[in-house]
Amino acid sequence: MNTMDLQACTQALRAKVGDASGLNATVKFDCGDDGVAFIDGKSVPNSVSNDNLDADCTVAITLENLAALINGDLDPATGFMMGRFKVSGDMSVAMKLQRVV
Repeated sequence: MNTMDLQACTQALRAKVGDASGLNATVKFDCGDDGVAFIDGKSVPNSVSNDNLDADCTVAITLENLAALINGDLDPATGFMMGRFKVSGDMSVAMKLQRVV
């Protein structure tokens, strides 16, 4: 299985988020030692970076699972239920995230 690196995941998220995701919140995908992908859904236009900033919602996830989520190989609800990632902070933001990833 071909796993994307953090830069590839960031680029893919940038494409999915676009200029106006409707999130109206900040989200951090924390991949531990592999780094972070930070979605700023409050800025206009929206932005995606690798800055490790405080976010409204943080998703602790492995880089492999993040890639699977982006590729559509991992359903967000199923992944959450199976413990493939953990969400902290604002759960309503996590629910909105399903529309983006």
